[in-house]
Amino acid sequence: MWVLFACGSALFAGLTAILAKLGIRQTDSDVATAIRTIVVLAFSWLMVAVVGSLDQIISVSSRTLLFLVLSGLATGASWLCYFRALSLGDVNKVVPIDKSSIVLTLILSFLVLGEPISPWKLAGIVLIAAGTWLMIERKPTPAGEEGVPADAAGGKKDNAKTSPHGWMLYAVLSAVFASLTAILGKIGISGVESNLGTAIRTCVVLAMAWVVVLVEGKLPLVRKVPRGELGWICLSGIATGASWLCYYRALHDGLASVVVPIDKLSVLVSIAFARIVFGERLTRRSAIGLVVLVLGTLAMLL
Repeated sequence: MWVLFACGSALFAGLTAILAKLGIRQTDSDVATAIRTIVVLAFSWLMVAVVGSLDQIISVSSRTLLFLVLSGLATGASWLCYFRALSLGDVNKVVPIDKSSIVLTLILSFLVLGEPISPWKLAGIVLIAAGTWLMIERKPTPAGEEGVPADAAGGKKDNAKTSPHGWMLYAVLSAVFASLTAILGKIGISGVESNLGTAIRTCVVLAMAWVVVLVEGKLPLVRKVPRGELGWICLSGIATGASWLCYYRALHDGLASVVVPIDKLSVLVSIAFARIVFGERLTRRSAIGLVVLVLGTLAMLL
């Protein structure tokens, strides 16, 4: 049954990337993250009420709570980096790097959780790394944009926005924090009902997201979010909540080294919808990379 939950997680995670991209065309990515986390939090606690696990909160151990908090902090950091990367780069480029977190997750699950690494999993690591590398193509730099150009006022533009690979650092950081999320979440979720654990850690993510908005002085931007984008942001929050509930239910019952690879197949959903919604096309090299990446992911399930 947990395999079905892992597949559900992949489906909703794939939709999340597309819905979020639609919601950050004009909206600041940090503001969008903070708003969508409110939706995820409401969705998470609604599920806690539905399954009737609220009364278990008083029995959550301090150790479990600690790892849930740490997992929430890692998730918040991963989200902030991920949606910043999405706001700067193509879905077809950002998502594969984010999903490559499976490699680090596998290594950490072996070192921290003691889960075995088979020859198939090692082969999978190599294929995923190769596939991700093939999907990262350098875009030509438009004439006049080499270096750091000046804006109309004579100042400097944001390096991340002008560099052809300004999104890459954020995508890589997103992958690192995502793998930490999986390991810390696996440890924390083992001592609590999965829906309740998800709701608790979402509280941490919410607090972290709004602290970032306040610290960066972006609170006034909340009122300027276009209504159309606000709708997409909320829908992405619902998709994220559904993905999380499936993901942590799967982690609760199954092996992290199996659940995570299935979840990362969401890259197929994201790229398919990126083609339909944004018209993003895969080059021949990227298409080959996608096939290699998927084969590597599937190898980890053997």
